[in-house]
Amino acid sequence: MVLRGWMVANPTLSIILLSFLVTLIMTLITKKFTNQARMKELKELQKEYNKKLKENRENPDVMMRIQKDMMSSSMELMKHSFKPMIITALPLLIVFWWIKGVYSGVLAYWIWYYIGASIVSSIILRKIFNVV
Repeated sequence: MVLRGWMVANPTLSIILLSFLVTLIMTLITKKFTNQARMKELKELQKEYNKKLKENRENPDVMMRIQKDMMSSSMELMKHSFKPMIITALPLLIVFWWIKGVYSGVLAYWIWYYIGASIVSSIILRKIFNVV
């Protein structure tokens, strides 16, 4: 009850702090449950494929081959990032349900504060923890 009272008294600050904490936990889970080295390799491959696509715009056959390779690496990258998403989905739903209950009468547009703080936090935390 004390926490909820503080959150209602300081809605903007509390939603930003809550968003930061949730993003921190999600970033750490992503780092723990993904193969970061392989994900970095796949990201580099994506950059190389994009560069090759730009160089071979006139040759449709080469572009099709590059796009096929690019699609396979994209699928592998998505497969790696799917595991942390499964782990965090249910807890996030519970947190959002709780947040909605706290801020429904106090801060109608709380979701926008949450999204903005989450994006900024994610950028900063992924750089700090070196997460792809």
